[in-house]
Amino acid sequence: MKGFLDDANYSVGLLDEGTNLGNVIDNYVYEHTLTGKNAFFVGDLGKIVKKHSQWQNIVAQIKPFYTVKCNSAPAVLEILAALGTGFACSSKTEMALVQELGVSPENIIYISPCKQVSQIKYAAKIGVNIMTCDNEVELKKIARNHPNAKVLLHIATEDNIGGEEGNMKFGTTLKNCRHLLECAKELDVQIIGVKFHVSSACKESQVYVHALSDARCVFDMAGEFGFTMNMLDIGGGFTGTEFQLEEVNHVISPLLDVYFPEGSGIKIISEPGSYYVSSAFTLAVNIIAKKVVENDKFSSGVEKTGSDEPAFMYYMNDGVYGSFASKLSEDLDTIPEVHKKYKEDEPLFTSSLWGPSCDELDQIVESCLLPELNVGDWLIFDNMGADSLHEPSAFNDFQRPAIYYMMSFSDWYEMQDAGITSDTMMKNFFFVPSCIQLSQEDSFSSEA
Repeated sequence: MKGFLDDANYSVGLLDEGTNLGNVIDNYVYEHTLTGKNAFFVGDLGKIVKKHSQWQNIVAQIKPFYTVKCNSAPAVLEILAALGTGFACSSKTEMALVQELGVSPENIIYISPCKQVSQIKYAAKIGVNIMTCDNEVELKKIARNHPNAKVLLHIATEDNIGGEEGNMKFGTTLKNCRHLLECAKELDVQIIGVKFHVSSACKESQVYVHALSDARCVFDMAGEFGFTMNMLDIGGGFTGTEFQLEEVNHVISPLLDVYFPEGSGIKIISEPGSYYVSSAFTLAVNIIAKKVVENDKFSSGVEKTGSDEPAFMYYMNDGVYGSFASKLSEDLDTIPEVHKKYKEDEPLFTSSLWGPSCDELDQIVESCLLPELNVGDWLIFDNMGADSLHEPSAFNDFQRPAIYYMMSFSDWYEMQDAGITSDTMMKNFFFVPSCIQLSQEDSFSSEA
């Protein structure tokens, strides 16, 4: 299989029963060890199909509009388009990507809270009419540049995290909604619904209770001004676990029945992003440098293994200026796994993991316990599909990781049984036999 960068010429390997994700990773670790040891992704598109099936089984009444900025890889967008999701776009580039797949403008919403005038005009030109707004300045820009705009008022929620106003950065207050509705009426802007967003970091399901109650208030308020309200957007914040999705559904389902009952003509949508893609991508990185330090240099994180034992700093060929960019704003949601086999009783050492830039911000894992690694060894990070496939920073000269796509035949058949086909996608699938597995005589050393 050839690994393509993030362009439309990707290929997807269809794996038979004898081959799994681990075999695919082993194969490319072997290949990259021979050819340059660059970092790479393996994307299991079957997991995206499974996530969509899970969504349909639990919250079928809510139409997902995938948040494109989370992962805009063509293979991801194409399979989601084939699955029939809508798309939530933040820029002209994202709208163009989705439009090229043949997605109708009605299935695209423009969600940037701070819209560039030229991009509002572009949305108007291609027929993307539904967009969000949370203040008067944005409303006036929309009025001047998009005569057919259909606006969702973005209201703030109360998901305050750790005493901070976690989601008050964007979204207007309930009190200010009346003023915005008055402005919209004067500007002749069509208000068609409400959007709110509850952060995935929020553990209080009561936030949905307040948000849905506030949304209903805005709907009633808009009715007083003569607006016809027909859409509710409950935002994102879905982590990807079946438990969380069921928990959210348990809270919102009875409230939707009361506030926005079926038959009321109100369409319920959401903006899942990492829900679909996080678990579908695995990143393999190579150790390019190693430093031995005193154990007491590690003041937090993992319990010290003893002051007389060394601790290690490992530098990898990918970091926060590449695939780990989200680490700058949030904690890493994955635990590194050592690719090489090691004995169960092998000693573990306090270790930290760093990117290649030698910048103090480029720390991926502050402290963890690992066996002693060598330059040339590989580490595997799962759950790397969200906010990781961006253009690398010019900070360093390291290459962007290749992406290798796969799907099991069982997942492929599941797609076909559901009647999901895409002539474009079909061309990108090819069969990978189970001989991809490395035999014992093919084992290799990862020494530099």
